[in-house]
Amino acid sequence: MWIYGRNPVLEALKEGRVRRVLVARGVEAWLLRELEKLGAEYTLVPRIELDTLLRTTHHQGVAAEVEEPPYATLEDALRLAETRKEMPLLVALDGVTDPRNYGAMIRSALALGAHGVVSEERRSAPLSPLALKASAGAALRLPVVRVKNLPRTLKALKGRGFWVYGLDLGGEKSPRELDYRRPLVLVVGSEGEGMRRLVREGCDELFRIPIRPEAESLNASVALGIALYMAALGRGVG
Repeated sequence: MWIYGRNPVLEALKEGRVRRVLVARGVEAWLLRELEKLGAEYTLVPRIELDTLLRTTHHQGVAAEVEEPPYATLEDALRLAETRKEMPLLVALDGVTDPRNYGAMIRSALALGAHGVVSEERRSAPLSPLALKASAGAALRLPVVRVKNLPRTLKALKGRGFWVYGLDLGGEKSPRELDYRRPLVLVVGSEGEGMRRLVREGCDELFRIPIRPEAESLNASVALGIALYMAALGRGVG
């Protein structure tokens, strides 16, 4: 599998998952220094060779062949929370199939203190090169979990003491009205359809982000970022 973009490639090198690196001739010297610092053996190639290999011109002059990205388990995410001595905070994505949104959500989850991102095998974008690039390397640093059945997973987490809050246009509460000082799952649905009925019914609270009436909705990744920031504030972080 080929990944591209500076942050994803550098993160993959730190994780020791890279087989080989290709660099476009003429890239900035600092990037070469970073690659050498990480012990990467790279090959300089014409930029058009990367364009052709990757079928995009948005590779930032560097690509790496890596092992398929490993998915984590829920236990990996919970161990991360335990290691940080923090109450667990998970993000669950229901039907997010756009790889750019998927990657952006993983990036927000890492930046704003979540311990893992959970999605369903059949109803989610894969960890593709595009998603990895959109995550700016975050997908290699945060547990990314795939489950067979999201409603059942949420039910199991509730049995372990988690509360489930769902972002929904019909939610009656605002983010300010929620209690974040508890083990928590924040659920976000797809851009077009939102959460499925069984996922929505599994939520303890439904909330919405108030926006001006002339705007129909927020981009799902933007809405998640706001919700995660409110969770951080509610937990006394930031």
